[in-house]
Amino acid sequence: MESNEHIIDLPKKIYVGNGIINKIDEYFEQLNLPTPFLIVTGPSVRKAVVSKILDKIGDKSVEVVEIEEANMDEVARVEEFSKKLRSGSIIGVGGGKSIDVAKYVAFRLNKDFVSVPTAPSHDGITSPFASIKGLGKPVSVKAKGPIAIIADIDVLSSAPRRLINAGIGDIIGKIVAVRDWRLASKLRGEYYGDYTASLAILSAKHGLSCTRIINRDLKYGVRLLMEALISSGVAMGMAGSTRPASGSEHLFAHAVEMLYPGSALHGELVGVGTIIMAYIHGINWKEIKRALKRIDFPLTAKELGIPDEVIIKALTIAHTIRPERYTILGDRGLTWSSAEKIARETGVIG
Repeated sequence: MESNEHIIDLPKKIYVGNGIINKIDEYFEQLNLPTPFLIVTGPSVRKAVVSKILDKIGDKSVEVVEIEEANMDEVARVEEFSKKLRSGSIIGVGGGKSIDVAKYVAFRLNKDFVSVPTAPSHDGITSPFASIKGLGKPVSVKAKGPIAIIADIDVLSSAPRRLINAGIGDIIGKIVAVRDWRLASKLRGEYYGDYTASLAILSAKHGLSCTRIINRDLKYGVRLLMEALISSGVAMGMAGSTRPASGSEHLFAHAVEMLYPGSALHGELVGVGTIIMAYIHGINWKEIKRALKRIDFPLTAKELGIPDEVIIKALTIAHTIRPERYTILGDRGLTWSSAEKIARETGVIG
């Protein structure tokens, strides 16, 4: 008999504000986090941020482990480290990779996980799912949702502008993801949560307003983006899947990442995928494109540094990335000629 219980896993506390990294010791006390702490971070994470955290909680037992990639080798290494240390809580400090590894290790070892993002580049900083390479497919796996998120707007605003823009691309993708989810519910009888879907759409709308604000008021724009990314993560926690946040636009992004790794940022590919899939859905793709243009987002294969053929090929294989996840691409996907036509009409290829 299938269990009909639906478990919603949400953060206990979300701290957002300017300069709040200086109060991290107070927050850890409020959360009553078990020690010792293991901080998982990356090589490009600003050392100033990590050292500030260490200054604040320095008297407690804390270790730092640096990872290069979000893959299974690094997961195994951090897991070993955590077991040796007998760490009580795992703190992810950085962008997507550090946070993904931290929350996946926390899930495997059943430890408390705290998310301290240093760049608002995608909604993985708040969701109970992680993207880990080496699990066969570029698909998110169940991970530990953060017990708390500490979002220091000063830290996040000083991230490279390209990473901030990528976060806007990722959040706008929810426009398509929710459409795909609704389609799967109509055609496949898949569970569809109205409330969760509305929350994801609201996040996307905030992403669109961000494109109007961020050029004149960076900090306010980043705060708005951060709140949108957090609510998207919450939507996934409530749905119990990545459905409200990831549809055909993400399948396209994953397909490009497979065919042409290391070229563009995840959020950049999601943004371009959103324009293409909005076109197929018959949603106002031009409005999405205009919004992204306002922030100098890369909108063509050339600007992304990707050959035209890779874009077309990605469109033809996107539906095979997660065959169990039904989207507008259907079971058979796009033919080469229709993929090329769509990519041309949306201006993604010349």
